Amino acid sequence: MKKTAFFIYVLCALMLLPSCGTTNMNNTTKGGIIGGGSGAAVGAVIGGIVGGKHKGKSAAIGAVIGAAVGTGAGVVIGKKMDKKAAEAARIEGAQVEQVTDQNGLPAVKVSFAAGILFGFNSAALSNEAKNSLRDLAKILRDDTTTDIAIIGHTDKVGTYEANVKVSKNRAYSVENYLQECGVSPAQFKEVKGVAYDQYDESKTADQNRRVEVYMYASERMINEASQSAN
Repeated sequence: MKKTAFFIYVLCALMLLPSCGTTNMNNTTKGGIIGGGSGAAVGAVIGGIVGGKHKGKSAAIGAVIGAAVGTGAGVVIGKKMDKKAAEAARIEGAQVEQVTDQNGLPAVKVSFAAGILFGFNSAALSNEAKNSLRDLAKILRDDTTTDIAIIGHTDKVGTYEANVKVSKNRAYSVENYLQECGVSPAQFKEVKGVAYDQYDESKTADQNRRVEVYMYASERMINEASQSAN
Protein backbone atom coordinates (compact mmCIF):
# COMPACT_ATOMS: atom_id res chain seq x y z
CA MET A 1 0.00 0.00 0.00
CA LYS A 2 2.83 2.34 0.91
CA LYS A 3 4.60 1.51 -2.34
CA THR A 4 1.45 2.30 -4.32
CA ALA A 5 1.01 5.62 -2.57
CA PHE A 6 4.66 6.51 -3.21
CA PHE A 7 4.33 5.61 -6.89
CA ILE A 8 1.27 7.84 -7.27
CA TYR A 9 3.07 10.70 -5.51
CA VAL A 10 6.10 10.43 -7.84
CA LEU A 11 3.86 10.23 -10.91
CA CYS A 12 1.99 13.38 -9.87
CA ALA A 13 5.25 15.21 -9.24
CA LEU A 14 6.56 14.28 -12.69
CA MET A 15 3.37 15.56 -14.31
CA LEU A 16 3.91 18.95 -12.73
CA LEU A 17 7.49 19.32 -14.00
CA PRO A 18 7.91 21.66 -17.02
CA SER A 19 8.90 20.08 -20.30
CA CYS A 20 11.98 21.30 -22.23
CA GLY A 21 9.86 21.27 -25.39
CA THR A 22 7.15 23.59 -24.00
CA THR A 23 8.74 26.72 -25.45
CA ASN A 24 8.26 25.38 -28.98
CA MET A 25 4.62 24.47 -28.52
CA ASN A 26 1.88 26.50 -30.11
CA ASN A 27 -0.89 28.08 -28.05
CA THR A 28 -3.20 25.13 -28.63
CA THR A 29 -0.82 22.73 -26.93
CA LYS A 30 0.24 25.21 -24.25
CA GLY A 31 -3.38 26.01 -23.56
CA GLY A 32 -3.99 22.41 -22.58
CA ILE A 33 -1.04 22.35 -20.18
CA ILE A 34 -1.84 25.74 -18.68
CA GLY A 35 -5.53 24.94 -18.44
CA GLY A 36 -4.81 21.65 -16.74
CA GLY A 37 -2.97 23.42 -13.95
CA SER A 38 -5.50 26.21 -13.58
CA GLY A 39 -8.44 23.83 -13.50
CA ALA A 40 -7.27 22.32 -10.23
CA ALA A 41 -8.68 25.26 -8.31
CA VAL A 42 -12.33 24.89 -9.27
CA GLY A 43 -14.36 27.98 -8.43
CA ALA A 44 -11.30 30.14 -7.79
CA VAL A 45 -11.20 33.68 -9.13
CA ILE A 46 -8.90 34.17 -12.10
CA GLY A 47 -7.38 37.62 -12.19
CA GLY A 48 -4.20 39.50 -12.91
CA ILE A 49 -2.64 41.39 -15.76
CA VAL A 50 -1.69 40.45 -19.28
CA GLY A 51 1.61 40.86 -21.01
CA GLY A 52 5.30 40.28 -21.14
CA LYS A 53 8.04 41.26 -18.74
CA HIS A 54 9.95 44.53 -18.92
CA LYS A 55 13.06 44.59 -16.70
CA GLY A 56 11.44 42.12 -14.34
CA LYS A 57 8.16 44.00 -14.13
CA SER A 58 4.90 43.06 -15.80
CA ALA A 59 3.15 45.50 -18.09
CA ALA A 60 -0.16 46.43 -16.47
CA ILE A 61 -2.63 45.86 -19.25
CA GLY A 62 -5.94 44.65 -17.98
CA ALA A 63 -7.49 41.94 -15.86
CA VAL A 64 -10.03 39.18 -16.47
CA ILE A 65 -12.32 37.80 -13.77
CA GLY A 66 -13.85 34.44 -14.66
CA ALA A 67 -14.40 30.81 -13.71
CA ALA A 68 -11.49 28.45 -13.23
CA VAL A 69 -10.17 27.16 -16.56
CA GLY A 70 -9.90 23.45 -17.21
CA THR A 71 -7.72 21.62 -19.72
CA GLY A 72 -10.34 21.56 -22.48
CA ALA A 73 -11.09 25.28 -22.15
CA GLY A 74 -7.37 26.06 -22.32
CA VAL A 75 -7.12 24.16 -25.59
CA VAL A 76 -10.13 26.02 -27.06
CA ILE A 77 -8.63 29.39 -26.15
CA GLY A 78 -5.22 28.28 -27.44
CA LYS A 79 -6.70 27.47 -30.85
CA LYS A 80 -8.35 30.89 -31.01
CA MET A 81 -5.08 32.64 -30.19
CA ASP A 82 -3.12 30.54 -32.70
CA LYS A 83 -5.53 31.68 -35.40
CA LYS A 84 -5.29 35.32 -34.36
CA ALA A 85 -1.50 35.18 -34.30
CA ALA A 86 -1.36 33.67 -37.80
CA GLU A 87 -3.75 36.30 -39.16
CA ALA A 88 -1.88 39.17 -37.48
CA ALA A 89 1.44 37.92 -38.85
CA ARG A 90 0.16 38.61 -42.37
CA ILE A 91 -0.31 42.33 -41.63
CA GLU A 92 2.25 44.61 -43.24
CA GLY A 93 4.78 45.82 -40.68
CA ALA A 94 3.34 43.87 -37.76
CA GLN A 95 5.58 42.00 -35.33
CA VAL A 96 3.64 39.18 -33.67
CA GLU A 97 4.52 37.35 -30.49
CA GLN A 98 2.55 34.62 -28.73
CA VAL A 99 2.62 35.30 -25.00
CA THR A 100 0.90 34.09 -21.85
CA ASP A 101 -1.30 36.36 -19.79
CA GLN A 102 -1.25 36.36 -16.02
CA ASN A 103 -4.43 34.32 -15.95
CA GLY A 104 -2.20 31.56 -17.30
CA LEU A 105 -3.87 31.66 -20.72
CA PRO A 106 -2.48 32.13 -24.24
CA ALA A 107 -2.51 35.70 -25.62
CA VAL A 108 -1.15 37.54 -28.65
CA LYS A 109 1.03 40.64 -28.71
CA VAL A 110 1.19 42.74 -31.90
CA SER A 111 3.81 45.48 -32.10
CA PHE A 112 4.16 48.30 -34.59
CA ALA A 113 7.52 50.05 -34.90
CA ALA A 114 7.97 53.82 -35.08
CA GLY A 115 8.60 53.96 -38.80
CA ILE A 116 5.19 52.40 -39.38
CA LEU A 117 3.15 54.30 -36.82
CA PHE A 118 4.74 57.55 -35.70
CA GLY A 119 7.25 60.27 -36.39
CA PHE A 120 9.44 61.81 -33.68
CA ASN A 121 7.34 63.35 -30.87
CA SER A 122 4.18 62.69 -32.88
CA ALA A 123 0.99 60.72 -32.30
CA ALA A 124 -0.33 61.18 -35.84
CA LEU A 125 -0.99 57.96 -37.72
CA SER A 126 0.53 57.68 -41.17
CA ASN A 127 -1.46 56.30 -44.11
CA GLU A 128 0.69 53.17 -43.96
CA ALA A 129 -0.16 52.77 -40.29
CA LYS A 130 -3.86 53.16 -40.98
CA ASN A 131 -3.70 50.42 -43.61
CA SER A 132 -2.09 48.05 -41.11
CA LEU A 133 -4.58 48.94 -38.38
CA ARG A 134 -7.52 48.38 -40.73
CA ASP A 135 -6.25 44.84 -41.23
CA LEU A 136 -5.88 44.39 -37.48
CA ALA A 137 -9.40 45.72 -36.94
CA LYS A 138 -10.80 42.92 -39.11
CA ILE A 139 -9.28 40.34 -36.77
CA LEU A 140 -10.61 42.12 -33.68
CA ARG A 141 -14.12 42.55 -35.12
CA ASP A 142 -14.35 38.86 -36.01
CA ASP A 143 -14.32 37.84 -32.36
CA THR A 144 -15.86 40.27 -29.88
CA THR A 145 -14.98 37.92 -27.02
CA THR A 146 -11.38 39.09 -27.37
CA ASP A 147 -10.28 41.76 -24.89
CA ILE A 148 -7.77 44.38 -26.02
CA ALA A 149 -5.07 46.36 -24.26
CA ILE A 150 -2.93 49.03 -25.94
CA ILE A 151 0.42 50.25 -24.62
CA GLY A 152 2.22 53.24 -26.13
CA HIS A 153 6.01 53.60 -25.81
CA THR A 154 8.57 56.35 -26.45
CA ASP A 155 12.30 56.98 -26.71
CA LYS A 156 14.35 58.68 -23.98
CA VAL A 157 14.58 62.14 -25.53
CA GLY A 158 13.03 64.92 -23.41
CA THR A 159 11.49 64.86 -19.97
CA TYR A 160 9.82 61.83 -18.42
CA GLU A 161 6.49 63.66 -18.23
CA ALA A 162 6.64 64.67 -21.90
CA ASN A 163 7.33 61.10 -22.93
CA VAL A 164 4.44 59.75 -20.88
CA LYS A 165 2.14 62.25 -22.57
CA VAL A 166 3.21 61.41 -26.11
CA SER A 167 3.09 57.65 -25.44
CA LYS A 168 -0.48 58.01 -24.13
CA ASN A 169 -1.46 60.00 -27.19
CA ARG A 170 -0.02 57.29 -29.44
CA ALA A 171 -1.99 54.60 -27.63
CA TYR A 172 -5.18 56.68 -27.87
CA SER A 173 -4.59 57.30 -31.59
CA VAL A 174 -4.49 53.57 -32.20
CA GLU A 175 -7.56 52.94 -30.04
CA ASN A 176 -9.56 55.69 -31.74
CA TYR A 177 -8.70 54.51 -35.23
CA LEU A 178 -9.52 50.87 -34.42
CA GLN A 179 -12.90 52.04 -33.16
CA GLU A 180 -13.40 54.05 -36.35
CA CYS A 181 -12.78 50.76 -38.17
CA GLY A 182 -15.64 49.13 -36.28
CA VAL A 183 -13.96 47.55 -33.25
CA SER A 184 -16.31 47.63 -30.26
CA PRO A 185 -15.33 50.14 -27.52
CA ALA A 186 -16.27 47.50 -24.94
CA GLN A 187 -13.32 45.36 -26.03
CA PHE A 188 -10.72 47.91 -24.92
CA LYS A 189 -9.86 47.15 -21.30
CA GLU A 190 -6.78 49.32 -20.93
CA VAL A 191 -5.15 52.04 -23.01
CA LYS A 192 -2.07 53.63 -21.53
CA GLY A 193 1.33 55.13 -22.21
CA VAL A 194 4.64 54.39 -20.55
CA ALA A 195 7.97 56.17 -20.69
CA TYR A 196 11.51 55.41 -19.56
CA ASP A 197 10.45 52.68 -17.16
CA GLN A 198 9.82 50.31 -20.08
CA TYR A 199 12.51 51.48 -22.48
CA ASP A 200 14.00 48.49 -24.30
CA GLU A 201 17.79 48.88 -24.42
CA SER A 202 18.03 46.17 -27.07
CA LYS A 203 16.12 48.39 -29.51
CA THR A 204 17.04 51.69 -31.18
CA ALA A 205 15.31 54.93 -30.20
CA ASP A 206 13.15 54.69 -33.33
CA GLN A 207 12.12 51.14 -32.48
CA ASN A 208 11.18 52.20 -28.96
CA ARG A 209 8.63 54.67 -30.34
CA ARG A 210 6.10 51.92 -30.77
CA VAL A 211 2.65 50.73 -29.79
CA GLU A 212 1.81 47.25 -28.58
CA VAL A 213 -1.65 45.75 -28.98
CA TYR A 214 -2.55 42.74 -26.83
CA MET A 215 -5.37 40.33 -27.65
CA TYR A 216 -6.39 38.11 -24.76
CA ALA A 217 -9.29 36.07 -23.44
CA SER A 218 -12.22 37.97 -21.96
CA GLU A 219 -14.40 36.60 -19.19
CA ARG A 220 -16.97 35.72 -21.84
CA MET A 221 -14.40 33.78 -23.91
CA ILE A 222 -13.28 31.90 -20.81
CA ASN A 223 -16.82 30.96 -19.87
CA GLU A 224 -17.78 29.94 -23.42
CA ALA A 225 -14.62 27.87 -23.76
CA SER A 226 -15.36 26.14 -20.46
CA GLN A 227 -18.92 25.32 -21.56
CA SER A 228 -17.87 23.98 -24.96
CA ALA A 229 -15.19 21.82 -23.38
CA ASN A 230 -17.67 20.12 -21.03
